[in-house]
Amino acid sequence: MRRLYIVDIKKQKKAFIIIPIALFVALFLYLEFNYTSTVFSNQDNPRALTAGNTKHSSVALTFNISHGDEQVIPILERLKKENVQATFFVSGEWAERHPDILEQIAEDKHEIGMLGYQYQSYVEQEIDEVRSDLNKAKETFTKLGYEDIYLLRAPNGHLNEEVIKLAENQGLKVIHWSINPNDWKNPGTKKITNHILKNISNGSIILLHASDSVKQTEKALEVIIPKVKDKKEFLTISELITQAETKQEELQSIE
Repeated sequence: MRRLYIVDIKKQKKAFIIIPIALFVALFLYLEFNYTSTVFSNQDNPRALTAGNTKHSSVALTFNISHGDEQVIPILERLKKENVQATFFVSGEWAERHPDILEQIAEDKHEIGMLGYQYQSYVEQEIDEVRSDLNKAKETFTKLGYEDIYLLRAPNGHLNEEVIKLAENQGLKVIHWSINPNDWKNPGTKKITNHILKNISNGSIILLHASDSVKQTEKALEVIIPKVKDKKEFLTISELITQAETKQEELQSIE
Protein backbone atom coordinates (compact mmCIF):
# COMPACT_ATOMS: atom_id res chain seq x y z
CA MET A 1 0.00 0.00 0.00
CA ARG A 2 1.40 3.38 -1.02
CA ARG A 3 1.58 5.77 1.93
CA LEU A 4 2.28 9.40 1.19
CA TYR A 5 1.71 12.20 3.66
CA ILE A 6 -1.10 14.33 2.28
CA VAL A 7 -3.34 17.23 3.06
CA ASP A 8 -6.48 17.13 0.93
CA ILE A 9 -7.54 20.70 0.19
CA LYS A 10 -11.24 20.03 -0.32
CA LYS A 11 -11.60 17.73 2.69
CA GLN A 12 -9.78 20.19 4.95
CA LYS A 13 -12.32 22.90 4.14
CA LYS A 14 -15.17 20.62 5.30
CA ALA A 15 -13.30 19.65 8.44
CA PHE A 16 -12.90 23.29 9.54
CA ILE A 17 -16.63 23.48 10.30
CA ILE A 18 -16.42 21.14 13.28
CA ILE A 19 -13.06 22.21 14.71
CA PRO A 20 -13.14 24.52 17.77
CA ILE A 21 -12.08 28.11 17.12
CA ALA A 22 -8.64 27.91 18.76
CA LEU A 23 -7.75 24.71 16.92
CA PHE A 24 -9.13 26.18 13.72
CA VAL A 25 -6.76 29.14 13.96
CA ALA A 26 -3.78 26.90 14.65
CA LEU A 27 -4.66 24.58 11.78
CA PHE A 28 -5.21 27.51 9.43
CA LEU A 29 -1.76 28.91 10.22
CA TYR A 30 -0.24 25.47 9.69
CA LEU A 31 -1.89 25.06 6.30
CA GLU A 32 -0.81 28.54 5.30
CA PHE A 33 2.77 27.27 5.30
CA ASN A 34 2.17 23.57 4.56
CA TYR A 35 -0.56 23.62 1.91
CA THR A 36 0.33 20.41 0.09
CA SER A 37 -0.56 16.88 -0.79
CA THR A 38 0.61 14.07 -3.05
CA VAL A 39 2.10 14.34 -6.53
CA PHE A 40 -0.56 12.08 -8.04
CA SER A 41 -3.09 14.69 -9.11
CA ASN A 42 -5.69 15.57 -11.68
CA GLN A 43 -7.54 18.66 -12.82
CA ASP A 44 -10.38 18.13 -10.33
CA ASN A 45 -8.14 17.46 -7.35
CA PRO A 46 -4.88 19.46 -7.61
CA ARG A 47 -2.14 18.47 -5.25
CA ALA A 48 1.53 19.11 -4.42
CA LEU A 49 4.23 16.67 -3.43
CA THR A 50 5.18 16.80 0.23
CA ALA A 51 6.79 13.36 0.70
CA GLY A 52 7.81 10.26 -1.20
CA ASN A 53 7.26 6.55 -0.78
CA THR A 54 7.32 5.68 2.92
CA LYS A 55 8.15 2.06 2.12
CA HIS A 56 11.58 3.00 0.77
CA SER A 57 14.42 4.31 2.94
CA SER A 58 15.11 7.39 0.86
CA VAL A 59 14.85 11.14 1.47
CA ALA A 60 15.33 14.29 -0.60
CA LEU A 61 17.51 17.23 0.38
CA THR A 62 16.31 20.51 -1.14
CA PHE A 63 17.55 24.10 -1.04
CA ASN A 64 15.84 27.40 -1.86
CA ILE A 65 17.90 30.29 -3.25
CA SER A 66 16.50 33.75 -3.96
CA HIS A 67 19.39 36.09 -3.12
CA GLY A 68 23.12 36.25 -2.60
CA ASP A 69 26.14 34.19 -3.63
CA GLU A 70 28.19 33.71 -0.45
CA GLN A 71 26.52 30.77 1.30
CA VAL A 72 25.72 28.58 -1.70
CA ILE A 73 29.37 27.88 -2.53
CA PRO A 74 30.33 26.28 0.82
CA ILE A 75 27.07 24.32 0.73
CA LEU A 76 27.95 22.98 -2.72
CA GLU A 77 31.42 22.08 -1.47
CA ARG A 78 29.92 20.24 1.50
CA LEU A 79 27.56 18.27 -0.76
CA LYS A 80 30.43 17.36 -3.07
CA LYS A 81 32.54 16.19 -0.14
CA GLU A 82 29.70 14.02 1.13
CA ASN A 83 28.85 12.78 -2.39
CA VAL A 84 25.21 13.82 -2.11
CA GLN A 85 22.96 15.12 -4.89
CA ALA A 86 20.25 17.59 -3.91
CA THR A 87 17.54 19.62 -5.62
CA PHE A 88 18.01 23.40 -5.76
CA PHE A 89 14.96 25.61 -6.25
CA VAL A 90 16.10 29.02 -7.50
CA SER A 91 14.24 32.15 -8.56
CA GLY A 92 14.52 33.39 -12.12
CA GLU A 93 15.95 36.71 -10.93
CA TRP A 94 18.69 34.92 -9.00
CA ALA A 95 19.47 32.68 -11.97
CA GLU A 96 19.94 35.72 -14.23
CA ARG A 97 22.31 37.33 -11.75
CA HIS A 98 24.34 34.19 -11.02
CA PRO A 99 24.47 32.02 -14.17
CA ASP A 100 27.96 30.82 -13.22
CA ILE A 101 26.77 29.41 -9.89
CA LEU A 102 23.73 27.88 -11.56
CA GLU A 103 26.09 26.19 -13.99
CA GLN A 104 28.15 24.86 -11.09
CA ILE A 105 25.01 23.44 -9.50
CA ALA A 106 24.23 21.62 -12.73
CA GLU A 107 27.81 20.46 -13.26
CA ASP A 108 27.81 18.96 -9.76
CA LYS A 109 24.81 16.89 -10.94
CA HIS A 110 22.30 18.51 -8.64
CA GLU A 111 18.75 18.95 -9.85
CA ILE A 112 17.36 22.40 -10.60
CA GLY A 113 13.81 23.54 -9.93
CA MET A 114 12.34 27.03 -9.92
CA LEU A 115 10.88 29.40 -7.35
CA GLY A 116 9.08 31.45 -9.97
CA TYR A 117 10.77 34.61 -11.19
CA GLN A 118 10.42 37.37 -8.57
CA TYR A 119 9.95 35.24 -5.43
CA GLN A 120 6.75 36.91 -4.32
CA SER A 121 3.89 35.06 -2.62
CA TYR A 122 1.54 33.55 -5.19
CA VAL A 123 -1.49 33.67 -2.91
CA GLU A 124 -1.12 37.44 -2.55
CA GLN A 125 -1.23 37.99 -6.33
CA GLU A 126 -3.97 37.76 -8.92
CA ILE A 127 -3.81 34.52 -10.88
CA ASP A 128 -2.87 36.39 -14.07
CA GLU A 129 0.12 37.86 -12.24
CA VAL A 130 1.14 34.37 -11.14
CA ARG A 131 0.80 33.14 -14.72
CA SER A 132 3.01 35.98 -15.92
CA ASP A 133 5.62 35.24 -13.26
CA LEU A 134 5.71 31.55 -14.19
CA ASN A 135 6.03 32.36 -17.88
CA LYS A 136 8.86 34.80 -17.25
CA ALA A 137 10.64 32.25 -15.07
CA LYS A 138 10.38 29.55 -17.73
CA GLU A 139 11.62 31.96 -20.41
CA THR A 140 14.56 32.92 -18.20
CA PHE A 141 15.67 29.36 -17.55
CA THR A 142 15.25 28.47 -21.22
CA LYS A 143 17.48 31.37 -22.26
CA LEU A 144 20.08 30.17 -19.76
CA GLY A 145 19.98 26.70 -21.29
CA TYR A 146 17.72 24.94 -18.77
CA GLU A 147 14.61 24.41 -20.86
CA ASP A 148 13.61 21.12 -19.22
CA ILE A 149 12.89 22.45 -15.73
CA TYR A 150 9.52 21.17 -14.57
CA LEU A 151 9.72 21.33 -10.78
CA LEU A 152 8.14 24.31 -9.05
CA ARG A 153 8.23 25.35 -5.42
CA ALA A 154 5.96 28.26 -4.65
CA PRO A 155 7.63 31.34 -3.13
CA ASN A 156 7.35 31.12 0.67
CA GLY A 157 5.57 27.79 0.16
CA HIS A 158 2.27 29.68 -0.23
CA LEU A 159 -0.22 27.68 -2.29
CA ASN A 160 -3.90 27.41 -3.01
CA GLU A 161 -5.97 25.27 -5.36
CA GLU A 162 -5.97 27.86 -8.14
CA VAL A 163 -2.17 28.19 -8.14
CA ILE A 164 -1.66 24.43 -8.20
CA LYS A 165 -4.10 24.02 -11.11
CA LEU A 166 -2.32 26.75 -13.06
CA ALA A 167 1.08 25.18 -12.47
CA GLU A 168 -0.10 21.73 -13.48
CA ASN A 169 -1.74 23.09 -16.62
CA GLN A 170 1.67 24.46 -17.56
CA GLY A 171 3.25 21.04 -17.11
CA LEU A 172 4.85 21.83 -13.75
CA LYS A 173 5.05 19.57 -10.69
CA VAL A 174 4.48 21.52 -7.48
CA ILE A 175 6.87 20.52 -4.70
CA HIS A 176 6.52 21.32 -1.01
CA TRP A 177 8.29 19.70 1.95
CA SER A 178 7.75 17.63 5.08
CA ILE A 179 10.65 18.90 7.22
CA ASN A 180 11.41 22.58 7.71
CA PRO A 181 13.94 23.57 10.43
CA ASN A 182 13.65 27.26 9.50
CA ASP A 183 17.40 27.49 8.99
CA TRP A 184 16.98 30.96 7.50
CA LYS A 185 16.25 32.20 11.02
CA ASN A 186 19.68 30.95 12.12
CA PRO A 187 18.35 29.30 15.30
CA GLY A 188 21.67 27.57 15.94
CA THR A 189 23.42 24.67 14.23
CA LYS A 190 22.32 22.24 16.95
CA LYS A 191 18.65 23.20 16.63
CA ILE A 192 18.73 22.79 12.84
CA THR A 193 20.45 19.43 13.16
CA ASN A 194 18.21 18.11 15.94
CA HIS A 195 15.02 19.17 14.18
CA ILE A 196 15.92 17.28 11.01
CA LEU A 197 17.27 14.16 12.70
CA LYS A 198 14.28 13.99 15.06
CA ASN A 199 11.72 14.24 12.25
CA ILE A 200 13.44 12.35 9.43
CA SER A 201 11.55 9.36 8.04
CA ASN A 202 11.23 7.43 4.80
CA GLY A 203 10.23 9.74 1.97
CA SER A 204 10.99 12.99 3.81
CA ILE A 205 11.57 16.13 1.75
CA ILE A 206 13.88 18.42 3.72
CA LEU A 207 13.68 22.17 3.17
CA LEU A 208 16.88 24.15 3.65
CA HIS A 209 18.17 27.40 2.17
CA ALA A 210 21.32 28.51 0.40
CA SER A 211 20.68 32.24 0.22
CA ASP A 212 22.95 34.66 2.06
CA SER A 213 20.59 34.88 5.04
CA VAL A 214 21.63 31.42 6.25
CA LYS A 215 24.77 31.33 8.36
CA GLN A 216 24.59 27.90 10.01
CA THR A 217 23.25 25.55 7.35
CA GLU A 218 26.55 24.32 5.94
CA LYS A 219 27.82 23.43 9.43
CA ALA A 220 24.56 21.64 10.18
CA LEU A 221 24.95 19.59 7.00
CA GLU A 222 28.33 18.40 8.24
CA VAL A 223 26.48 16.55 11.00
CA ILE A 224 23.19 15.77 9.28
CA ILE A 225 24.39 14.11 6.08
CA PRO A 226 26.61 11.36 7.57
CA LYS A 227 23.97 10.42 10.15
CA VAL A 228 21.18 10.23 7.60
CA LYS A 229 23.34 8.33 5.11
CA ASP A 230 23.87 5.58 7.68
CA LYS A 231 20.22 4.57 7.32
CA LYS A 232 18.77 6.27 4.25
CA GLU A 233 19.58 7.15 0.65
CA PHE A 234 19.56 10.73 -0.63
CA LEU A 235 17.60 11.16 -3.87
CA THR A 236 16.72 14.15 -6.01
CA ILE A 237 13.06 15.16 -6.19
CA SER A 238 12.70 13.64 -9.66
CA GLU A 239 14.10 10.36 -8.39
CA LEU A 240 11.69 10.49 -5.46
CA ILE A 241 8.78 11.07 -7.86
CA THR A 242 9.88 8.26 -10.18
CA GLN A 243 10.17 5.91 -7.24
CA ALA A 244 6.69 6.80 -5.99
CA GLU A 245 5.13 6.54 -9.48
CA THR A 246 6.75 3.14 -9.99
CA LYS A 247 5.23 1.98 -6.72
CA GLN A 248 1.85 3.31 -7.83
CA GLU A 249 2.06 1.39 -11.13
CA GLU A 250 2.92 -1.80 -9.22
CA LEU A 251 -0.11 -1.37 -7.01
CA GLN A 252 -2.39 -0.75 -9.99
CA SER A 253 -1.12 -3.87 -11.76
CA ILE A 254 -1.83 -5.94 -8.63
CA GLU A 255 -5.37 -4.58 -8.45
